[in-house]
Amino acid sequence: AMIDEGYHPMTVYFPLVVHGAMLVEPTESESKESLDLFIATLRDLAQAAKRGDIERFKQAPRFAPRRRLDETKAAREPRLRWRPQAAQKEAAE
Repeated sequence: AMIDEGYHPMTVYFPLVVHGAMLVEPTESESKESLDLFIATLRDLAQAAKRGDIERFKQAPRFAPRRRLDETKAAREPRLRWRPQAAQKEAAE
């Protein structure tokens, strides 16, 4: 859901000593306004989760070049090499 809001989600669960914590480290060049907008976005997502807005999260990401990946299929049918023919066929779909 963060991708749909214009933010790249965290990829690491850290710190490990605090359950459910997210470590966010903005650069020094971020303005207070952009940080306030980020905080408001996180609060909005948290409220949507508390309300039970399942579809908002189940359909995410909606506005990315790739939709939700099928990780089960990827684990069961791994593609360990890039093959030009397969890539062209998938790009056409």
